[in-house]
Amino acid sequence: MSPIQSCHLLYVLYIYSTEYDVDGGRDMDIFDINEGLSKQGRNSIIGDQYRWPKTVPYYFEDDLEINAKGVILKAFEQYRLKTCIDFNPWEGEQNYISIFKGSGCFSSVGNQHVGKQRLSIGTNCDRIATIEHEFLHALGFWHEQSRSDRDDYVTILWDHISEGKEHNFNTYNDTMSSSLGVPYDYGSMMHYSKTAFRNGTEPTIVTKIPAFADVIGQRMEFSDNDLLKLRRLYNCTRSSTFLDTCDFERENICGMIQGPGDQAEWTRVTQAPGGPNTDYSNMGKCTGSGYFMHLSTATGKPADTARLESRLLYPKRSYQCLQFFLYNGGGANDQLVILVREYDEAHPNGTLRVIQPIVAPPQDLWHLHHVSLNVVKKFRVVFEGIKGDAPSTGGLSLDDINLSETTCPDHVWRVKNFSHIMETTPNDKPIYSPPFKSREGYTFQMGLYPSGKEGYAGELSAYAHLVTMTGDTEVRKWPCPWKQMTMMLFDQNPDIMRRMNNQRSVTTDPTKKLSELFFWDDPRKVGVEVSAADGTKYFRGPGAGTTAYLTHGRAKSRDFIKGGDAIFLLTMEDVSHLTVTQPVPSSTLPPVTTVTTAILPPTDPCTKVTCGNEGVCVVDAGNALCRCAVGDDWWYYGESCQYQGSTQDTMTTALIASFSVLGGMLVVTAVSVVCVKRKNKNSGGGGDRGITMSNVTVTGM
Repeated sequence: MSPIQSCHLLYVLYIYSTEYDVDGGRDMDIFDINEGLSKQGRNSIIGDQYRWPKTVPYYFEDDLEINAKGVILKAFEQYRLKTCIDFNPWEGEQNYISIFKGSGCFSSVGNQHVGKQRLSIGTNCDRIATIEHEFLHALGFWHEQSRSDRDDYVTILWDHISEGKEHNFNTYNDTMSSSLGVPYDYGSMMHYSKTAFRNGTEPTIVTKIPAFADVIGQRMEFSDNDLLKLRRLYNCTRSSTFLDTCDFERENICGMIQGPGDQAEWTRVTQAPGGPNTDYSNMGKCTGSGYFMHLSTATGKPADTARLESRLLYPKRSYQCLQFFLYNGGGANDQLVILVREYDEAHPNGTLRVIQPIVAPPQDLWHLHHVSLNVVKKFRVVFEGIKGDAPSTGGLSLDDINLSETTCPDHVWRVKNFSHIMETTPNDKPIYSPPFKSREGYTFQMGLYPSGKEGYAGELSAYAHLVTMTGDTEVRKWPCPWKQMTMMLFDQNPDIMRRMNNQRSVTTDPTKKLSELFFWDDPRKVGVEVSAADGTKYFRGPGAGTTAYLTHGRAKSRDFIKGGDAIFLLTMEDVSHLTVTQPVPSSTLPPVTTVTTAILPPTDPCTKVTCGNEGVCVVDAGNALCRCAVGDDWWYYGESCQYQGSTQDTMTTALIASFSVLGGMLVVTAVSVVCVKRKNKNSGGGGDRGITMSNVTVTGM
């Protein structure tokens, strides 16, 4: 080997052995990233005059990292999916949010009415939960532990707080902040962790219920109560891109119907011959209690069909993602086909269009499937089961269906027996997903350390790698330019609106170098040849990711692991369009920068109005009105929310009304009997046939 070849090999081995940690080897929360900053943008007074319109204008400043821009767009999609809040590029609106790369992650609280209101997504702030957190501030929310009732739920250990950081633990009274009638939320993404701003190794926040000590400070996704408060503040009645969800727990099967013209039927069951023995929603939780839809293929003739159709749906976008779990306990060639029934004036009864047949060989497993739709008119999703000609003792089963106007993930990596793998895999030993191909022709894979990298025991560490298959002759551009790889640990909650997925993204920067070679160059140049379990050879390039992807404690929470298995959703998408400067609207003047002192709007009419029972004052057309708190089966009403109603009251009122009507009917019946008797008496005596009804009063009508 020549000296030049030897030198090149050393560079290759050096790069291959490197896994670049985008977090610098630290599990940093927002307060860690903002360490050393003075208090920024947190001095606003909360009030409904600080609300943004439901469509918030935004602007990407040029210094923002490309990966951060891509993750921000993903965060916007979560807001659209789970709330009525939308985000559009700035088109000249008077007030807008300008996002830049500052020296940390921070935002003002609420709409400050200053024109250009800046929000910083700095280095290491490009986690989706961190971004959602900062935009919750911008939309009007303080930290959860800043609530006026904070001390009922947590204890602040002031002696453990770093000097000069005490202000981060201030509380705000009811004139500055409202809980909107929502209970204190240990699981809020707006809550600090127990180690926030500590001056040593002891916690600064102790939960009064010890079980929540490691729950506070989660940075995965919105909690249920985060969403409830946001919906209440902005009067959300529906989300922007959510269409449907169904786990079949209710007998109405979510408004689904049996399609016309089929020879068999889907039935709602708790278990089925040939499997499964449990539904997917409640797997491992409540044995024998969950429901799913089942089509038996053990009887009938080959090619018999059964159609299960969703309720009518009304799309806003031209693309949708259908997600569901399928279990094939039937014949080898039993088949499920996804169709849509589309309606218009010319076809009032709808026309069927085939979208995709689903390949699912018989297996004792609930498989996760994604199907991309492209519907622009009123429609139903149709699940058509078809009996094959192979022997069957079972059939096809469906559960946990979700439909949203979002893009589907590219690939699914299911890690079986993941609980066991976490417990038994040595520290610093990785496992790898199969190589997956992106839409642009690049191949990538996820590397996962189930017990963390060296020095990070109790963590999951995750890295994204480019891959080139041995013998690959496809022409691609190298170094790989601006492709964002997202590694998502899937929260297997049956309802897409309640999921708290954990995800990290990294983007290939074609200019990034490590030593003398480009980090994201062809893996045949900067990687090492490896063999897959089936003997397939390929080249794996260096990885980029994080040593602190998720703690074992959080991985065991929620529904990240179900039936012992974990599911990772992997996507690689082009983000090169984000390298271009966002245009400034031509009709606007150059934006003014946010001043450090918030400019208060005109006098708030709500200052003279008191809303009781945790009601919130809102300004409508210049008038102050109380928006009253509402629960699942109760509500407050009245000018100042002084009255309470409930479903029980409604039922009582309905019963009283029913008895009143019944009483009236009985009176009328009695009068009628009297009248008939008098008529018969008059007829028998041959006298006056007129009917006199004096002193008779009808009540209750």
